[in-house]
Amino acid sequence: MMNGGDWRGASPDNGESSATGAASAARTARAANVESAVSAADAANATDAASAANTASAASPSAGKKPGPQGQWRPYELHCHTFHSDGQQSLAELAAAAKSLGLMGVALTDHNTMTGLSGRAEVTEQTGIRIIPGLEWTTFFGHMLTLGIREYVDWRNLSPFHIHRGIEGVHRQGGVVGVAHPYRPGSPMCTGCFWEFEVTDWSQVDYIEVWSGLFPSIRRNNSRAFAFWTELLNRGCRIAATSGRDWHESRKPVTEPVAATFLHIKEDELAAPDEIRDAIRSIREGSLAVSMGPRPELTVALPQSGTVWGIGETVHFRPDGQEQAIVTAGADFSARAGYWELPEQILKLRIFSNLGELAVMELTGDQPYAGKELSLVGVKWLRAELYGVFCGAYTMIGFTNAIFVEEVDACDAGG
Repeated sequence: MMNGGDWRGASPDNGESSATGAASAARTARAANVESAVSAADAANATDAASAANTASAASPSAGKKPGPQGQWRPYELHCHTFHSDGQQSLAELAAAAKSLGLMGVALTDHNTMTGLSGRAEVTEQTGIRIIPGLEWTTFFGHMLTLGIREYVDWRNLSPFHIHRGIEGVHRQGGVVGVAHPYRPGSPMCTGCFWEFEVTDWSQVDYIEVWSGLFPSIRRNNSRAFAFWTELLNRGCRIAATSGRDWHESRKPVTEPVAATFLHIKEDELAAPDEIRDAIRSIREGSLAVSMGPRPELTVALPQSGTVWGIGETVHFRPDGQEQAIVTAGADFSARAGYWELPEQILKLRIFSNLGELAVMELTGDQPYAGKELSLVGVKWLRAELYGVFCGAYTMIGFTNAIFVEEVDACDAGG
């Protein structure tokens, strides 16, 4: 129970449980405090309330239109099982439960089978829940999630030294691969759950499930996974990070919160939607945020050009006076509003990078955005991490994926 909140939901196996909170009404006042300037975000645009930095003026980030990539942020659960492997739910039950948690989509990742996807179109029509096809390769040497595939990709010839053969097969179908719960205890507790495959090129792996299970931020194995993701970013790998409940059951009430992975669907994709294409593109590009509560947001703007970059994109700057950037971060309190609860408090939002911590901003429901002018010299990537008291513990509530930074010659810089 979180501060008297009424958590509702269902638990998977391994004693993990899903949570939904009868949450307080979402606050939608959006204001960005950028040094001495204050800019108002568009509270009506709930599809992309993030990115509230102001770059209407090349010289100042003060009042104006909301910058950054437009579109919609959709909460997904990306690791689910049914009766077709070791789950205790049908696809229809899974989708109905996901809808009751304020989710907009799930990925079905049964162990070594895709038979559970039968009737996917009908379930989506009945519930409105988008269903990404996939499966979880379940081996003695690790579990790998494969999403967006059209046909079964065989895993049985994958020795500890040949995981790339399987990865290539998924990529040929336009799908993505992710390492599931890499530091969860393995045999005999969970056969193959601990990742032991030899990866010779991490740039071929699309994402890592850095948060696994329920109330994922307090789990030690997830802390190791999060640190490994950071290490890979520091090595120069452009790899995404997700959460995954490893959802097996949707019938039992539980007492722990659930995290969602928010996928950014672009404005032009909304006009001509393709649920699988759009979701896979978002994961591949790292246009993602993860949270148990408010959705963290992050943009980087170059005042001289007025260009704004969002999560998963790459900032190009020249070292001839263009290295100063306006970094704006915040939290969308309308994201999955009604399914989580926060006590009144000042939240801390850390801007973290390959250089370590660049800044700390304070946010509240009434002042959910803040900004700071920072130098990009030496920065290769940066992300936002949201901290506060959640479900009785001071913890990381959510995080964004990275924005990458590249220094270019004057003749090569575009905008």
